[in-house]
Amino acid sequence: MGSESNVVSIAEWSARRPPAEHSTSVVLRLPVAQHRSAAAPHRSFDPRLVGALECAAWVAYYRRDWLAFLRSGLRVSRHVFGLSWKATIQCSWLILRASQLWAPFPDNDPERSRRMMERFYRIVQRLYAEPFDPATAARLEVQWWRVHRDNQCSSSKSHGPALADALARLYSHVYGVPEQSVRPAAEQRALAMHYSDQWVREGCQPDSTLIDHERAALVCSYAALLTAVDSPQRPLHSRSRRGRA
Repeated sequence: MGSESNVVSIAEWSARRPPAEHSTSVVLRLPVAQHRSAAAPHRSFDPRLVGALECAAWVAYYRRDWLAFLRSGLRVSRHVFGLSWKATIQCSWLILRASQLWAPFPDNDPERSRRMMERFYRIVQRLYAEPFDPATAARLEVQWWRVHRDNQCSSSKSHGPALADALARLYSHVYGVPEQSVRPAAEQRALAMHYSDQWVREGCQPDSTLIDHERAALVCSYAALLTAVDSPQRPLHSRSRRGRA
């Protein structure tokens, strides 16, 4: 990991967040670039870049600007997973269709959304020979979407840990790490959704400061995720399947 001088703190991002009951106190540091270079792209992304891109995608989603959503999705897929442009376009299209199928309320189509996400995870699993199960990953993905929608429909301002729990289960399965290690990432992502939901309730104003808070929480989430998965080891999955093409 290197010496203290060879790590980059993202405390400045955390400082931008206003106090909130959903916030967790966590100090995150990024591994040095030399260490990350040996990891696969989906374990060595830039949290600042990916967090900003995903924030833009969320804004586009809730404004139902599907072209902007696709553009942001292309860049997120490219930078998080290090895919070829052909695979990037394919994966981004699958995510777009899954999101469009999920978006209507209450008449959405969660089963078709799940099938789209299973195809997405199957591409990632095949390219990196990761031992997770694409069908399970897709089910866990749509499960946190469901928990988040339940939160959005709730009259309570405090939704409890259910959303972070669902996110941690997904991260744990896909990256093959203990849920506890990805819990900070899950909590920060849930916090970002809290700001996003508030932004939606206030009318989706493009100049709202809530977008800044959402972006900062997403950056913190990706930084925490990077800390948890920035390793070639996958302790929770059988190593016998690593060589699968």
